Amino acid sequence: MTEAPRLDRQVCFALYSASRAATAVYRPILDDLGLTYPQYLVMLVLWESEPRGVKDLGEELGLDSGTLSPLLKRLEALGFVERRRSGEDERRVAIHLTPAGRDLSGKATGIPQHLADAAGLSAEELEQLRTTLGRLTEALHRSH
Repeated sequence: MTEAPRLDRQVCFALYSASRAATAVYRPILDDLGLTYPQYLVMLVLWESEPRGVKDLGEELGLDSGTLSPLLKRLEALGFVERRRSGEDERRVAIHLTPAGRDLSGKATGIPQHLADAAGLSAEELEQLRTTLGRLTEALHRSH
């Protein structure tokens, strides 16, 4: 008789649990910044390079427009971003940081270290984990 799958041996559950735990560590810091975790991810992309097209943001974050649009509207209402239509093509919208959105970057600089400290892993271990998870994500995307 084949043994039934066990929850504690499932990679998917370990990933789910780790994601929830990491988000819980981020939550109080992000609350202080006035951001949710998905909004923080959008801001990370914009802090790297802006302006960014809505389609480009969605592709980088793996979010569809139905999820991304409300995030961007909320970030705009908070005064962190501006949505501007392209002068060349009215259908295209670019997302720009406002001065307040740029300033928020400085307040967020300690967030990655806070997670590392909470995890109790070395910088090398965290980088190895990130690399492994990136490879897993790419392989799973290719598989379907």
